[in-house]
Amino acid sequence: MTNLVLLCQDPALTDWLAALFTQHAPHLRVLRPDDEGAQQAQVAVCWFPPAGSLGALPQLRLVHSIGSGVDHLAQDTSRDALVPVCRVVDPDHIQGMSEYVHWGVLHFHRGFDQVITGNITQRWRRPEQRRAQDFKVGVMGLGAIGAPVAVRLAEAGYDVRGWARTPRGINGVTTFGGQTSLHVFLEDLDVLVNLLPLTAATQGLLGHEVFQRMAKGAALINCGRGQHVNQQDLREALAGGHLRGALLDVFEQEPLPADSPLWETLGVWVTPHMASVASDACIAQQVADNVARLETGLALNNPIDPTLGY
Repeated sequence: MTNLVLLCQDPALTDWLAALFTQHAPHLRVLRPDDEGAQQAQVAVCWFPPAGSLGALPQLRLVHSIGSGVDHLAQDTSRDALVPVCRVVDPDHIQGMSEYVHWGVLHFHRGFDQVITGNITQRWRRPEQRRAQDFKVGVMGLGAIGAPVAVRLAEAGYDVRGWARTPRGINGVTTFGGQTSLHVFLEDLDVLVNLLPLTAATQGLLGHEVFQRMAKGAALINCGRGQHVNQQDLREALAGGHLRGALLDVFEQEPLPADSPLWETLGVWVTPHMASVASDACIAQQVADNVARLETGLALNNPIDPTLGY
């Protein structure tokens, strides 16, 4: 039987995963790092694995993220780059993300940010009501999640643009591909939604140059990764009035520390990485399916491209 080891920096998360597999995939042999046989595990199930933990597994044949992102694996530089990496892709994750982004766009489109701020100061002021088709929304990242999000916004009547590393066509969405088209994509956007994967090319991408291309008074919705945002540039764009607001769901350090300046930055709305998460059953099932495929020599589901990092 293939041994699985749980590798997480958070003990509470390890406990949750252990209970998850006990309930939804009891046939798997799931071990904690200190259990007998853990060092001979062939599969590592991870979320922010401790430094050196992956390199300490000489029989490792598969690294499996419990989420759709895999950038957290960079926390452990001991990982053998030749070992395949897979991620969890929950169909319901698309629904949850689409709901969150649609709410976020409405938050700025209908001026709910202004109304909530007005409540604090007891100010009665009705925001301007604009037609959805006159409100330009840009979605960065048009993969398995970004493309359906863009389609939902287009179906809601918004003027939607999409941008990705490579060109692709999406019905109802004006699409752009490649670095050379990024400036045109950003021009006069009212809201920018980030759903890009985190790579060396996208780290810190959401900064001064991007913000200045957007319409004055525009807003940012970040559901990608915290490292995509240059926080200093964001605070300056908000303080200077070029950006009106930012809805942030992901952060470089989570939970967001109490002393983070983002908590007190006017115009920033913080949500606790709640846009969408895979269900317990989905995590267990997809890991179990890939373990079975590994044992029988079949192609793995949802592998990442090591040249791209996602």
